[in-house]
Amino acid sequence: MNDFLNNWKLILLLCLTLGLAPFFPEPHLWGKLKWVAGGAVGMEAMDWFDLIFHGFPFLLLIRKSLLSVLKK
Repeated sequence: MNDFLNNWKLILLLCLTLGLAPFFPEPHLWGKLKWVAGGAVGMEAMDWFDLIFHGFPFLLLIRKSLLSVLKK
């Protein structure tokens, strides 16, 4: 499990696929973030789960980046 959380290639692949899917008309995560920035009016539990699901790869990427910078 630790290898999964620290594998740059896998994390980048997840960000580009799961993190941004569906790609058209705009990335799903981007739409959810705009919705939250607009006050999250009308967001239901499924929408919040969806935000976390699509945002998790980017959280892994931020975590891995911070660990790499702090390690140096």
